[in-house]
Amino acid sequence: MPTARRDLEALAMSGVPIYPSRGRGGGWRLIGGARTDLTGLTQGEVSSLLVALAQSGAATPERIAAMRKLVRAVPEPFREGAQRVAESTVRDAPWGITEHDTPPAVVAELQRAIAGSLRVALQYEGSSGRSAAEVVPLMVGSRGPRWYLLAAPVAEGTDAADETRLRTYRADRIADARVLTARGTAPAGFDRAQAWAEMVERVESFRGTARAVVHVEPWAVKALIDRFGAQARMLDEAPDGAGRVRMEVSAHRVDALAEQLAGWTGAAEVVEPTEVRVALRELGERMVSVYRDPDASLPQA
Repeated sequence: MPTARRDLEALAMSGVPIYPSRGRGGGWRLIGGARTDLTGLTQGEVSSLLVALAQSGAATPERIAAMRKLVRAVPEPFREGAQRVAESTVRDAPWGITEHDTPPAVVAELQRAIAGSLRVALQYEGSSGRSAAEVVPLMVGSRGPRWYLLAAPVAEGTDAADETRLRTYRADRIADARVLTARGTAPAGFDRAQAWAEMVERVESFRGTARAVVHVEPWAVKALIDRFGAQARMLDEAPDGAGRVRMEVSAHRVDALAEQLAGWTGAAEVVEPTEVRVALRELGERMVSVYRDPDASLPQA
């Protein structure tokens, strides 16, 4: 039995009212202008699947093939929006956050607006208090433990976002996000990869005010770079006389940097500045005090 006929019989048996239409362009129709999608997927579900396939984990051949098949299989009205969401969502986790972390609930609303090319009314808790803004969401993504939104208001007299007014919002500070009916699109030629990279550089510059030079065992260089991400850079590629290489790492405070480096003591030695070495020594002394063996000071029998 042809597939189309089987589908029609299944619809009829499930109680969906269908009727034949004769003549040129005729065929089977649903009563009352009803419509059906035989994939059984909603637009939101299609978008979620595409995001999961495109953004989580490595881009394996199987994952790429699955994404292409899904795009071809879904109804035409869904494709453009779903693809737009996939291209505008970033999972960037250089600080050890896994791909299985659940994004904040507001991210789904922002993705829905991106899929429909719609504007969003935001209530945002910034450093100077709560503010309201009507923006076009252009990208959502995670960087370490936090999710961010890149958005901009529309340029006057258009539906396109004004790239010169692009702003970064932390998702955890968005108190409310309401999807509007007003259209909002990305500006012509908007480079998502460049916009994300510039945002990351800007955020990292805020985080990296405390710095330290470390001598690192060659086998630990890649692991340390993976741990610190953009907050680590090579100073010397060639190993020194002891076989170690020089790197610079940074964090937002000296004590935070010391805490992050403490676990690498066997593979990385801080050589400067003095305040980071002092912070590490004090941290070690506190650990010894807390975890000292209570029986160690007792006289031996």
